[in-house]
Amino acid sequence: MTSRFTLRNVAVLTLLALLGVAFWTLGSGYTPDAELNRTAAYYAQNTASEIGAQNVVTAIIVTYRGLDTLGEVTVLFLTAAIVALVLGQTKAPRGSSGSGFLPSGELLTTGTQMLLPIILLFGAYVFVNGHLTPGGGFQGGAILASGMLLLLLAEPGRRFGHRIISRVESLSGLTYVFIGVLGIALAGGFLDNRILPLGAFGSILSAGAIPLIYALIGLKVGAEFSSILESLEETEDA
Repeated sequence: MTSRFTLRNVAVLTLLALLGVAFWTLGSGYTPDAELNRTAAYYAQNTASEIGAQNVVTAIIVTYRGLDTLGEVTVLFLTAAIVALVLGQTKAPRGSSGSGFLPSGELLTTGTQMLLPIILLFGAYVFVNGHLTPGGGFQGGAILASGMLLLLLAEPGRRFGHRIISRVESLSGLTYVFIGVLGIALAGGFLDNRILPLGAFGSILSAGAIPLIYALIGLKVGAEFSSILESLEETEDA
């Protein structure tokens, strides 16, 4: 037992030493760029005039790198589908109302009733204002899903309708792709936000279609995360 414990300590210390050397090498050899590279300089100089978004980072993610964002959303969708498929055999039987769960405390239940509307409102605020402030569709969708998680904690036996979640996810995804195709047909490329007027810079109705795109991403991401949480929760009573 002592020899095993000693070998484990040696292995852990060796790993920590190697990680320390690696980080020290990276840190000591790091030199910040004196100027932006060609691509970054173009984004910094032209995003405001071309896209009309105050938040340059989100404008790049949604428009210039719109296909990358589509791929990320697709990966998240596949993750949710795989989780549902793998856990499908261990879900609670039909008709089960979560009788195997212990009731949650009054404090958690009352707190959920008070906080859930605020969480959902804040999530919507984050993705609607993604073109103006730090945030966006992924962050807002994760906040929406956190509200669903809080609701599941407060009501362990609660069952969300998978049909509703699937419809929200599917409709938001299809609309997202449709807007992307409209960008190809009416503007300069996939997810080109200039299919709508850019509006007044810095106002809520600005940056063309970006607020709409981020709203769709937020709904899609929130639905996908909620689907994963629901699939995991249903296995607890199996």
